[in-house]
Amino acid sequence: MEPHSEKILVKGNEAIAMAAIDSGCLLYFGYPITPQNDIPEYLSKHLPPLGGEFIQAESEIASINLLLGASATGARAMTSSSSPGISLMQEGISYLAGSELPGLIVNISRSGPGLGGISPSQGDYFQATRGGGHGDYRTIVLAPSSIQEMYDLTCLAFDLADKYRNPAVILGDALIGQMKEPLVRRSGAKINLPPKEWALTGADGRKPNRLKSLYLEEGELSEQNWKLHQKYERMKKEEVRFESVCTEDAKLVLVAFGSMARVSKTSVELAREEGLKVGLFRPITLFPFPEKPLYDLSKRVTRFLTLELNTGQMLEDVKLSVARDAQVYFYGRPPGSLPSPEEVLEEIKKYYQ
Repeated sequence: MEPHSEKILVKGNEAIAMAAIDSGCLLYFGYPITPQNDIPEYLSKHLPPLGGEFIQAESEIASINLLLGASATGARAMTSSSSPGISLMQEGISYLAGSELPGLIVNISRSGPGLGGISPSQGDYFQATRGGGHGDYRTIVLAPSSIQEMYDLTCLAFDLADKYRNPAVILGDALIGQMKEPLVRRSGAKINLPPKEWALTGADGRKPNRLKSLYLEEGELSEQNWKLHQKYERMKKEEVRFESVCTEDAKLVLVAFGSMARVSKTSVELAREEGLKVGLFRPITLFPFPEKPLYDLSKRVTRFLTLELNTGQMLEDVKLSVARDAQVYFYGRPPGSLPSPEEVLEEIKKYYQ
């Protein structure tokens, strides 16, 4: 579908809701929590006139299980929440992955641990990229850094969830969810969703389908886990996405995702103005993490500065990805405030040689 040329000014949360509708999602289940409430507010208004369903569930636990049931019928469905609410959903997400069911989970993350606060945070990186719940599973994780990406990556997340029969996560935060930027929205052409022969639609005229995550026969669960593992390995080969900025001649490369990457991009510009050869490597898929592209980059750049709104989580993946002789430094800002581009520039100067 071709995009409209006209731009509209919207919040990041609203961009996600628009993308869901434009992707053929007509079922939303959720429970209110700041700072993601614009998503259910938008969908509660716009889904019913389209023939869709908006259900404010009694809890986040109910929300994720409603999503599981809707997905089992072959429908595109989603839920959204912020950090503590996503924690409550982890059992259901594990069931989705174990049953090989698609579905979109949006986390507009806030400060923690515990109740924390409503300021931006990237403290949910481990939870999102390591599965978060029980068992041997992974979720597809996409990290937007602009309002346009909040829209585009939401559309992509629905497609990837269907392609792999696996839950997908949009990991944003309070900053990018609440800020406004111009958005180019996709055209209103009808979406042709992929066929889902596995869906539970009634067995009239066909062999019954079964969806489950309980495997009790000898060796059955082991076989299922290896099947899931092979799927995740395929994701690593086919779905890695990242952005490189000014890395061709860089002597120091910043590594950042989401809203922190926005700050870092400006810091790269400031550094370049002062004659410092600094670049930015931005993972867009947090799982699958862009291990090989980062490794390839580290064969010619030996200094990396990882920047996160936490005390060091993606840092572990960066260290695991780069070549052995590369040096990886860290600048973290736990929740409560964002560093300015000028503050990041001062950190760059500490490690630039």
